[in-house]
Amino acid sequence: MRRLICVFSVTMLLAGHALWAEKPEDAAQVAAESWLKLVDQGQYGASWDQAAKLFKGAVTKEKWIEAARGVREPLGKLVSRKVSSRTMTDKVPGGPDGTYVVIRFETVFEKKSTAVETVTPMRDPDGVFRVSGYYIR
Repeated sequence: MRRLICVFSVTMLLAGHALWAEKPEDAAQVAAESWLKLVDQGQYGASWDQAAKLFKGAVTKEKWIEAARGVREPLGKLVSRKVSSRTMTDKVPGGPDGTYVVIRFETVFEKKSTAVETVTPMRDPDGVFRVSGYYIR
């Protein structure tokens, strides 16, 4: 009987995790945080490689590296970042209709104590969320 309860508990735990992982906002946040980690490490080329098809169509890899370096490096190293909002939408300005999650982060950098990063992952044609937009103020 104990073994049956243990197997049932593990099965329910795994099923619960699978349901949690299926939420679009969660998948989009994982994609955003993974992408931001590359940007935080100065791996701008790798962040372009992992971006959405829409992102890659809007800016060349070389232009992205130049722009990202120019915006991020003056801010210094990341101190902290936390999600302040997540909003699902099917429309974004200047983009095609699709499945987007607009995620805002309250961020602190070495040389900028108050910043808001807006990262917009979208569901690419293969069904995977990838970053399609990034804005910092």
